[in-house]
Amino acid sequence: MIIDTTYLLSLAKAEIEADLLTSIDDGEIEIPASEIRISMISLFELQAKAAKIKLPAKFAIDAIEAIKASLKVEPFYTPKIIKVADTLSREIGDYVDCLILATAIAFKEDLITEDSVLIKMREAVKQEYGINLLNYRDAKSLWGRATADA
Repeated sequence: MIIDTTYLLSLAKAEIEADLLTSIDDGEIEIPASEIRISMISLFELQAKAAKIKLPAKFAIDAIEAIKASLKVEPFYTPKIIKVADTLSREIGDYVDCLILATAIAFKEDLITEDSVLIKMREAVKQEYGINLLNYRDAKSLWGRATADA
């Protein structure tokens, strides 16, 4: 599965509500790290978002090193990804989001995202490309560990 940049921000010590990676690390969501991929463009986007919210550069550097050491990072510049991203850009205004979604499509992997524009497209993407667009809540529902209280 591909995860969106939002979920990487916690690695740069940003406070995020939908903290997928911490939930995975804590065993609350059971997704093996070996199954998680990101688009290489997310490394750029992580840096840009960290700078925008004034996080120290060291936090972004450490996050990127951790990502490179533990997650599969897929290039965003393959011909297939570029062609799919170009098609998606007619519907999606943010080209970085087009590249992330195109990466999921190219690898035939589901995408976990909090992006409302992408989530609104989940049915069309499922029909056209055969992948699911999920959010953190969906991931908890699908892969969340049952608790003793449940």
